[in-house]
Amino acid sequence: MRFMKNASLATLALAIGAAFAPSALVPSALAAEGGHAHIERQTWSFGGFTGQYDTAQLQRGFQIYKESCSFCHGLSRVRFRNLFEPGGPQFPEEAVKALAQSWPNKIIDGPDNEGKMFEREPKAFDPILGPYRNDNEARASQNGALPPDLSLVAKARAVEYTGTWWAHPFSMLRDIATGYQEGGPDYLYALLTGYEEPPADFTLAEGMQYNMAFPGHQIAMPAPLGKDSFITYQDGSGSLEQNARDVAAFLAWAADPSLNTRKNTGWLVMLYLLITTVLLYAGKRALWSKIPH
Repeated sequence: MRFMKNASLATLALAIGAAFAPSALVPSALAAEGGHAHIERQTWSFGGFTGQYDTAQLQRGFQIYKESCSFCHGLSRVRFRNLFEPGGPQFPEEAVKALAQSWPNKIIDGPDNEGKMFEREPKAFDPILGPYRNDNEARASQNGALPPDLSLVAKARAVEYTGTWWAHPFSMLRDIATGYQEGGPDYLYALLTGYEEPPADFTLAEGMQYNMAFPGHQIAMPAPLGKDSFITYQDGSGSLEQNARDVAAFLAWAADPSLNTRKNTGWLVMLYLLITTVLLYAGKRALWSKIPH
């Protein structure tokens, strides 16, 4: 019996050690392999419990997507009409309809009366498609690399924790306390501004680009923006950092278009629960105050 008890304790100790040991080794192992880099957190208008999207920023972000990203990437889960609906960029409806008709990527529709598929100009209810009809066509045009659809990329990407294992629980508690959900936009901003010349001792594969934020630091996508090749806004302003920040915010909206409504509804629910709690407490006091106890 004592042997079984000692064996169980030893097994428990090994399990605890196995759980903590990888966490302790992750930062050093990644550093040794040139893996995840530390990514600074940015300040976003939609961050935290009360944050909301900045309409002007979303409009600028769509401009960046249209003039830089749409040549390779689609937004298949975003429809043109979403661009003029509340909570988003809120472009004028007529301007969005005109944009849809002039969009270079056509819609495959049908079948027609003869049973054939046909191409037509997009309409407001159609998705914002990229230039490729399928993944094989995309890979053939991009030397085997597949440009991802950007509809949900801000939710599909996140910031990797690079600190020590013992500080990780405190980091998670801080994220909970501040309502941190902006890991995707933080990563996208770091990615777009992270293109650099590789270090002298770094071996870069053929056709790859060096990027500080990308895991492994080798990415097939050429830099869509640069310090000397950024997109200028209508007011004449613009920079690499501003372009990256605006398109990251736009992609955050594309992945979570109901954020404004959800947060407003959440605060109304909290207010309702607070008022309900006060009324229930007052009713309880009034009811039991007449009963001797």
